[in-house]
Amino acid sequence: MTDEFFACRPGCGACCIALSISSPIPGMPAGKPAGVRCVQLTEDHRCRLFGKPERPAVCVNLRPNKEMCGDSFEDAMEYLEALERATTPDKET
Repeated sequence: MTDEFFACRPGCGACCIALSISSPIPGMPAGKPAGVRCVQLTEDHRCRLFGKPERPAVCVNLRPNKEMCGDSFEDAMEYLEALERATTPDKET
């Protein structure tokens, strides 16, 4: 069985909003909290850093797939928000 290539849905950008990024991003030196739009996401939901060396490794290595992206922006946000919650360490005070 081979993996089928799955391309990003144009105009989505859910991963650039829903997920936190702990590494520096140009314009966001402390990274990006979950639920905050990345400053590098254009108005038409494209990454200004795509293909550039300053793009964070986490973004370069994220691979879209049917499960993650679903059939709509809303599906993708729901999945990615759940993923973010599941992978965020509990903060005990």
